[in-house]
Amino acid sequence: MPQAEALDESVRDTLARLYSDGRAYASAEMDRQRLRAGILGTGVRDAAVLALVALILLFSAIVALLVGLILTLERSIGPLWATLAVVGGTLLATLVLLLLAKARIECMKKAITP
Repeated sequence: MPQAEALDESVRDTLARLYSDGRAYASAEMDRQRLRAGILGTGVRDAAVLALVALILLFSAIVALLVGLILTLERSIGPLWATLAVVGGTLLATLVLLLLAKARIECMKKAITP
């Protein structure tokens, strides 16, 4: 009978160790996943900031291009007509791009409609 109690105690100790090791592993895994989420969040935030700065610079470059175009055309057709020509051309290009976007969206809607 003493041998059965020793075996029973050993199983209890083993199960207690298994339980405690499982909790420690789960805790370490949660810490690891928190760290990964933090790294991912920081990376996404940094990428979003850099993309925003790039977009602002792109917008600035387009404005500089349009101003340069006005200054170049000013010599040929005068400042008022140069401004109207550049603004009109820009609005026309914007309209064409918006119509193309609308056509793409309509095509996509037709493709996914059952």
